[in-house]
This record gives sequence, C-alpha cells and structure tokens, in this order.
Amino acid sequence: MKNTNLHSILLSVATKNIVGSTDKSIVAIDTDSRKIATDMIFVAVRGVAVDGHSFIATAEKQGATAIVCEELPQIINPSVTYIVVENSIIACGEMLCAFYGIDFNKMKVVGVTGTNGKTTTATLLYKVFSALGHTCGLLSTVVNYVGNQEFASTHTTPDMVQLYGLFNKMQEAGCDYCFMEVSSHAIHQHRVAGVQFAGGIFSNITQDHLDYHKTFAEYVRVKKSFFDDLPSTAFALTNNDDKNGCIMLQNTKAHTYSYSLKSMSDFKCRVLEQEFDGMLLKIDGVEVWAKFIGYFNAYNLLAVYSTAILLGQEKQRVLEIISTLTPVAGRIEFFRSNEGVTAVVDYAHTPDALENILSTLPGKIPFCSFTYVITAFKSIIPKGAP
Repeated sequence: MKNTNLHSILLSVATKNIVGSTDKSIVAIDTDSRKIATDMIFVAVRGVAVDGHSFIATAEKQGATAIVCEELPQIINPSVTYIVVENSIIACGEMLCAFYGIDFNKMKVVGVTGTNGKTTTATLLYKVFSALGHTCGLLSTVVNYVGNQEFASTHTTPDMVQLYGLFNKMQEAGCDYCFMEVSSHAIHQHRVAGVQFAGGIFSNITQDHLDYHKTFAEYVRVKKSFFDDLPSTAFALTNNDDKNGCIMLQNTKAHTYSYSLKSMSDFKCRVLEQEFDGMLLKIDGVEVWAKFIGYFNAYNLLAVYSTAILLGQEKQRVLEIISTLTPVAGRIEFFRSNEGVTAVVDYAHTPDALENILSTLPGKIPFCSFTYVITAFKSIIPKGAP
C-alpha cells in the first residue's frame, strides 16, 4: 500500500482554502464514500445524478483524514483536513497523479477520440508498438492491458480512480506508451484531468450520444475541447476527410497533422484493391497488404501508421507490422461454420458505423451465398469472444 504525505500531494493543486493540517499520511484517494477508510482522502464530486458533498459526513465516519470539496460542510470536524478547490474532479486527477508519482514524460499517453474507430485504432497502436519491442498499456472498450496482463474493462474510458490506478500499474511495469480511448463522456466529466497527453487522434464524428449531449453541436464542442487542452509539446492528428476534422484543431496548442484518403494531408493512403480477406493499400507511397476490409479500416490503419511516424518509429518497420495485423475482437470479424455459412460480427451501434459495414460487405460477398450477422449492441458480444 502506498503512503504519501498530504502536503506533497497538494503541491500541484490550485487550492482556494485549507482548513486543518496537511502534515498527514495518505494511503489512498477515492470519490466513492463507501470505499473510504482510515488515512484516505475523500473527494466530493458533483456528478450528473449525485452530489458527493452529500456524503462528506459518511466519509468522515469511515475514517477519512482529508476531504476535498468545492464548499465547506456546515459542521467542521477538527480531526479532518478540508481542502476547498474550484473543481473537485480536476483536483482529484492532479492529486492522483502526484500520489502515484506518474511521470508522463517517461510513459507517453496517446488518446484516441471520435465516434467510430476508437477501439480499433487504440488496440492496433498497442499491437504495433508491442511488436516494435515496447512495453505498452491499452485502455479500451473491450479490454485493458498492462504489458501482457489483461484487466477487465467496464467503460470506454475508466473512471478517474481506476484510470490512475492502471497508470500506476503501467508505470510499475515499465510501460513506454499507453494508448487509450477517450470518450466524449470522459472529456465532459473531466475523467482525464491531470493526464499529460503526448498526442491526440481524431477519427470521425457522427450522430451519437445525443441522449447525453442533447445536440450535435455540443457533442462536437466536447470532442474539440480534448484537443483544445492538449499541451504545446503534444501532437494533434485529425482525419481531414471528416467535415469536422479541421474544427478539432482550430484552437489547439499542439503540433497539428492530418491524414486522409481523399484530400490533401500530411499522411495519405489509397485503397488499390479489396478482396474477401483483405485489401491492398498504398500508404505514404508504399504498397502494403492489410488483413482488413472496408474504407473505414483504411482510415484506422492510416491513423495508426501516422501516429507511429509522429512518435519517431521507422517507416518500413511500421508498414511490415501493419501487414501482419488482424482485426480487433468484435470489429468486423468473419466466422465460417462447417456448413459454409459465414457470419460477420461487429460492435457497430451508430447509423454511420452500420452503413459502413453494410456497404463494405455486399460488393465482395453475394447475399445469396452467406448469412450476415451485424450486431447493433455491444452487450450482445461476450468480451474476449474468439
């Protein structure tokens, strides 16, 4: 169990007021009052449905030695230290980073955001860099990895406490890189606060999550805010063929780059041939056979290649590894039964994703010869399905 002094944890946090001593030992930080015990910090977060400030008294009874909040409770416990901040969840990220001693200069974190393609792009980056000899981490919808060790995934982007716990495991394992999906929910809820991204990738944006964001304009704004917050040391890579691709980079401080199949860009790809078992691509002037089908996968592979080059990897070696890659579990996977029936399994759950898959398949596979199974809901497919 880690043991860190409260004073050192707060050095990187912009505090408005501190009531009580900061000379205390801290063994853990959490936003869930039910998990609080002796010598822990409870962070009172104003969530979408619940306000953590309502559970301050509960956290104190369970042994919390410090409370991080946006306003002081009416009753002050003299044995507890209260740290008042502007935004609790942002402060939580900064404290977790300090508590674990995460060094984002040694472990480069690259975030992938967009409506479709996040899982494939992040997972293939993990596979490419692992093949290049690096120890890597992966945070995705399907599964999380620390090196070769697998951890269950419950969200596209983990909650903040789980996220930094995984970063800590990655750092202890000596990971050089972490590739992670960054959902619009996570961006809006500041779940990646404190993370110093080495790069950000934009795949595309279509109608999705409007139950949460209410309007498409707000959905775009939230995605863009991820790039707005990238540091000047990072790169921002966008899909130039998406009509909102250039919008993502309008206010970023990061170094900007683009990729495309149709327009002028820094990284280019052409689909030369498509067959049942793959396609011939011309990436950055070099022909490479990929075991994927569909233009959407050409975009994903180009994003992977572009990112690898931006991270200083050797072009020819990256293309060689790309030619060996296979589709991610649950992403347009083909299964053939003994009776000759072929099923195509995909997590597609947006109109655009379904259209991409359905428009890709019929041109190569006669409907009269095969059965198509396109799953529209992620819950249908067991995680790690063979």
